[in-house]
Amino acid sequence: MRVLKFGGTSVANAENIKKVVQILQQHSQSKIIVVISALGGVTDQLLKAASLAAAKDETYKTILTELEKRHLETAKALLPVTQQSSCLSKIKQQFNELEELCEGLFRLNELSRRTRDRIVSFGELLSSHILADYYTASNQSGEWLDSRQLIRTNSHFGNAIVDFAATNQLIREQVLQSTSPLFIAPGFVAGNKEGQTTTLGRGGSDYTAAIFAAALDAEALEIWTDVTGMMTADPRWVNSAKNIANISYQEAMELSHFGAKVIYPPTIQPVMAKQIPVWVKNTFAPDEYGTLIQNTPSVEGEIIRGISSMNNVALLSLEGSGMVGIPGFSKRLFEALAEEQINVILITQSSSEHAICVAINAVDVEKARHAVDLTFEAEIKSGKVDPLKVELDLSIIAVVGDQMKSHPGISGKMFGVLGRNGINVRAIAQGSSERNISAVISLSDVKKAVNVLHEAFFEFEYKQLNVCIIGVGNVGGKLIDQLAHQQKYLQQHLKLNIRLAGLANSRKMVVKEDGISIGNWKEELEQGEKMDISHFVNTIVSKNLPNTVFVDVTANADVAGIYDQLLAKSISVVACNKIACSSPYQYYQQLKSLSREYNALFLFETNVGAGLPVIGTLNDLMRSGDQINKIQAVLSGTLNFVFNNYDGTRSFSQVVRQAQAEGYTEPDPRLDLGGTDVMRKIMILAREAGEQLEMEDISNTYFLPASCFEGSVEDFYQEMEKQEPHFKALYDAAAAKGCKLKFVASYENGKAAVGLQHIPPASDFYHLYGKDNIVLFYTQRYPEQPLVVKGAGAGADVTASGVFADIIRAARV
Repeated sequence: MRVLKFGGTSVANAENIKKVVQILQQHSQSKIIVVISALGGVTDQLLKAASLAAAKDETYKTILTELEKRHLETAKALLPVTQQSSCLSKIKQQFNELEELCEGLFRLNELSRRTRDRIVSFGELLSSHILADYYTASNQSGEWLDSRQLIRTNSHFGNAIVDFAATNQLIREQVLQSTSPLFIAPGFVAGNKEGQTTTLGRGGSDYTAAIFAAALDAEALEIWTDVTGMMTADPRWVNSAKNIANISYQEAMELSHFGAKVIYPPTIQPVMAKQIPVWVKNTFAPDEYGTLIQNTPSVEGEIIRGISSMNNVALLSLEGSGMVGIPGFSKRLFEALAEEQINVILITQSSSEHAICVAINAVDVEKARHAVDLTFEAEIKSGKVDPLKVELDLSIIAVVGDQMKSHPGISGKMFGVLGRNGINVRAIAQGSSERNISAVISLSDVKKAVNVLHEAFFEFEYKQLNVCIIGVGNVGGKLIDQLAHQQKYLQQHLKLNIRLAGLANSRKMVVKEDGISIGNWKEELEQGEKMDISHFVNTIVSKNLPNTVFVDVTANADVAGIYDQLLAKSISVVACNKIACSSPYQYYQQLKSLSREYNALFLFETNVGAGLPVIGTLNDLMRSGDQINKIQAVLSGTLNFVFNNYDGTRSFSQVVRQAQAEGYTEPDPRLDLGGTDVMRKIMILAREAGEQLEMEDISNTYFLPASCFEGSVEDFYQEMEKQEPHFKALYDAAAAKGCKLKFVASYENGKAAVGLQHIPPASDFYHLYGKDNIVLFYTQRYPEQPLVVKGAGAGADVTASGVFADIIRAARV
């Protein structure tokens, strides 16, 4: 004996019903009970028609007409013309009853639970009759069973409780005494002892099948649906969700209770008591293995079985000092909810007994509020208990696995992952079995939470990083090229998949949840929206993508000004832009604080030395307990390039033009030549060393004449030509001493300075060529011989590579 249940999608139309019969024909070797749901979507339509009728809205007639037409057309498509009469007559008769019931509702302007059950029962009655007639027309022998006469329940309409002793006897008498090889029964419906129709709750067809299986000690229960078994997460949200081949009864119950819609939660209990295995199979891929639910032994390494979620949850909090040490508060709370037929999904209570929180379905909030406030009316008036607090727009996310009990650190990993992605946890519950860890989170975060948890517990192949880049000019373009070039390497060696989720320049912006083609990014950006920095940031935040990194490859103050918004949403920031870290100390410190508070990285290695590990080295020194005594550095690749190439044979202006043409300068070279850029860099290093420094605290010995700072960039070049004798004199003065000109930055004893210096041959700075930078760290551990970081400190490729390295750092947290 086997019991097979087919869901609404499996019998949604004639074509699908034919697939069902093909599956049944493959089970002809044993006796079969077939339990059928209503045609897909019919139950919702029946409920809608009933509600409209009770509201005196005559459009209910249109719904009934459309439903009748659908059922008649389904029957005609399945049955030969000569065998249609009986089935069509049954359908007509059923809809005549429906019309009479709805007309009564229209007149009474009222819809009771009992009448609602009667109306929604028609969906399963109709579909099961159609299937039974089609099966018989296919020259198969079968018998239709009326579940209302066999499954005995109480009179709790809408979610009736089964009397198993009476039910088991009725089912056995009906089925075991019959010689029919196959029985077809409507799911979801049952009846009380007065013969009135009841229902078993939405999804109750699964439960019906389990009731039949347990009553008959079936060898197996098969749940046929439109997916290939249970999955590690909802595949609509998680593209990499995996099929669960084997799962225990307890794990299946936990996952289904917390939102896994493949199987109705009460289904497991009757078959688990009889140790009847349950198969979850796909009607449209019948040869696929699916999921087998039974007392399955654990598999090495499979600690977590699945991640599930339940949406539209409300959190009720009862708080008050008058609750402490007084027994009975919890009892009264749960009694008040139970009297209103409100199901409690999750419970958590503080150890101080000052508060108790319960999660319920959001649709029951007003009933719950009224019932609880009424129950505790006296305590609320006296101030011993606060009025019930209600939080809406919440979800429950659950991590489920039998083996969690013997593996420490699962909850730490779960909450660590959620925290790093800015997902706030409002309440936590873990049963004594340690099979389930549940957390209440914001509804807006649930998709993100499922993805990051699935990645943490199931994605042993890749971690998905969503990167949003603003600034796609010289450096930004090189960065995207490097990302494209390294995609395969990152996947193979770092198990990292970087997705380009957002792009922006000064004109256009685009953000795509499923990613921007890295080979076609220019075209996609050009087709994007008009750029607006606030809109760009708000869009990124609203997408709420997991593992998001914002990358700023601009020199724009407005962009630097929005880092705080991103960090506060747990979005890591990688900044090539130096403005934020060289802004007033208060903002710099705020960004650092937000980074720590919201578990988002704030990385800006390329602020000093392009791709050189200058800031990283300084941070390592500080973290390991060293102390910075002095920093001396040549920090401008631009200025170093200029003074290495200027010897008086070409004008100073021509050398600067060359530096700009080769991409070594800012768009306005005066930021480099005036020392502003170097001032920013030494200030950033001083701040990272622990000094509270502002730009005005840094002395700057300018070598550019004041007239060079007037007018446009082209005016600047023309003025430099006029001032060529000045620059030649600077060079000659240094050469006369056997020295070179270098623009040096220094920090010592809380003071910082920048300026042009004569560098003798014995100096570490003398043999510094091209665009190289050099930083000397004098510390307690390196008091005489400094720790030296030296290398190319300018150029699009090396700067892009430094940004790239910061992105990888952000990914590996």
